[in-house]
Amino acid sequence: MKLRRDVFQAIADPTRRTIITLVAASAMTPSAIAENFDYSRQTISKHIQILTECEILEQEQKGREIYYQLNPNGMKQIADFIEPFRKLWDDRFNSLEAIMKQHQSNNT
Repeated sequence: MKLRRDVFQAIADPTRRTIITLVAASAMTPSAIAENFDYSRQTISKHIQILTECEILEQEQKGREIYYQLNPNGMKQIADFIEPFRKLWDDRFNSLEAIMKQHQSNNT
């Protein structure tokens, strides 16, 4: 049985978060990704490997090149974890907005 890396440990690294942001816009080759960093290509390849093992990135062979792109299904675990917090903060901000509107109407 192959153990899968923890997705949250993977996204904890700022370099990997930057890679996710880059490939979210469009599929990229490892060389194109590496051009955005001052690290060796081997270092970037290791980051890409970790993101691929976590199923955040997926690869596609096009001719002789491999392209990496964001895997929306792999991001679902992250989104599912964050969603209750997003809703909590949305509710809090909506409550604050209502209080502020009430305060403004009382002062006019």
